[in-house]
Amino acid sequence: MRLHLKSIFNASLLGALCLHGGFAVAAKTLVFCSEGSPEGFDPQLYTTAISFQASSVPVFDRLVAFEIGTTKILPALAESWTISEDGLTITFHLRHGVQFQSNARFKPTRDFNADDVVFSFNRMGDPANPFHQLPTGQSFAYYLDMGMDKIIDKVQKLDNYTVVFTLKHPEAPFIANLGMDFASIMSAEYAEKMKTLGMPEVINREPIGTGPFQFVAYQKDAVIRYKAFAGYWGGRPKLDNLIYAITPDASVRYAKLKANECQVMTLPKPADIPLIKANPAFTLLSKEGLNVGYIAFNVEKKPFDNKLVRQALTLATDKNAILNIVYQGAGQAAKNPIPPTLWSYNDKVVDYAYDPAKAKALLTKAGYPNGAEVELWYLPVTRPYNPDGKRMAELIQSDWAKIGIKTKLATYDWAEYVKRSNQGEQQVMMYGWNGDNGDPDNFFATLLGCDSIKGGGNKARWCNPAFETLIQSAKRTPHQTERAQLYEKAQLIVHEEAPWITIAHALRYAAVRKNVIGFKMSVFSEYEFQKVDMMP
Repeated sequence: MRLHLKSIFNASLLGALCLHGGFAVAAKTLVFCSEGSPEGFDPQLYTTAISFQASSVPVFDRLVAFEIGTTKILPALAESWTISEDGLTITFHLRHGVQFQSNARFKPTRDFNADDVVFSFNRMGDPANPFHQLPTGQSFAYYLDMGMDKIIDKVQKLDNYTVVFTLKHPEAPFIANLGMDFASIMSAEYAEKMKTLGMPEVINREPIGTGPFQFVAYQKDAVIRYKAFAGYWGGRPKLDNLIYAITPDASVRYAKLKANECQVMTLPKPADIPLIKANPAFTLLSKEGLNVGYIAFNVEKKPFDNKLVRQALTLATDKNAILNIVYQGAGQAAKNPIPPTLWSYNDKVVDYAYDPAKAKALLTKAGYPNGAEVELWYLPVTRPYNPDGKRMAELIQSDWAKIGIKTKLATYDWAEYVKRSNQGEQQVMMYGWNGDNGDPDNFFATLLGCDSIKGGGNKARWCNPAFETLIQSAKRTPHQTERAQLYEKAQLIVHEEAPWITIAHALRYAAVRKNVIGFKMSVFSEYEFQKVDMMP
């Protein structure tokens, strides 16, 4: 039988035929129009949602998981766990009968067990582990940003299905942290075989995990292909094939959706939202974002080592104009590093008002009466917290010019943007964050903590001792009320020191064709397809 493909993404024709009851039937193939290319496929090496969406979400599992649409923690590769009274010992009882995927290079000889858990964490945390050594420029960035090297003392196997984590101190969000992408469980056997063959880097290009979809191929900046993993412990997915059509331009994503070249698209342009709502072929989903978009001042570089300059540029930025022009009603002004939906949000903080005259006076007081020249990096891709980085940068450039700041705009492709900023090359940059576990620590420590400078999560490279004391104390306090009080004080320090201009908390949107069944939006920034089905 010969197939004529209108497009490589035409889901009605794409994919192999499969046999069902003796008859050939078209495989169910869903094309997901994603917004950017992954940096790689090893979830332990990266910190961005784009990379996690391509690796840990379809391919890997973690010890615990989050219920879709909530921050409720559920068992996953760990069926249960117990925590000692002092909070220092956590014992995980692992799920039996979990299979690893395979590929042309590797066929697993055993099921998932405690060896894989120990390997996955020791690889990140033990410098003596042979798999801890990485090529220049790479690091276990998220593990470091979360301060896990200062939290985990050791990870031990008691038997094939029991693992014990011993902590250096109590850590309130620890279980939630293990549901995050960097805590994905890798195959120790696969890593060892690739190392024996002299190609350990293969695990970053050809991932193997225990998740619902199996990696097939990647065409850089174009397509990622997956197929259903028949041996998945949670039940075989209803989709046969899952394809990511990498499409950075939101207008092109929408065009592909209309042409049925993809059936799910992320992050439509705000201007297209009314059109999507009005089209009977689509369902528009939205979720209040657990996110923040911001401008980070690199405090290691002049003139941003001066708090008065940071405050001045914050006062000079017209956030209302940005919200109206860039977000077009799909966001709200941010005044804190965490969104108002997250517990511990300090609503008593008074946001900086748009005041160019006061900004100019502060610049003069700081020693810059004639302004300064700066370089602002803007986002090269659409993100859930920022629908149009270039347009936002242009507005900020215009605002800052009014107080004598000459701003050069610059950007790089996404992978390079992240890599360079992790190394601190930026002077001032546009960035943002999508919460990963529903805990304030995931914002404060990961984005503004001293430990996260090394991993690159702290784009401002700001380390404030008073702030650090508060957030570290909050992590070690088991009671949420007490933790909230500490985080509220920490927000006052961020406001005064102004390492960021907090711009907005955005609504997240996804557009889905009507024949897609069971697609739900996570409270986080990722999209899961394990339980998604398609009608003809």
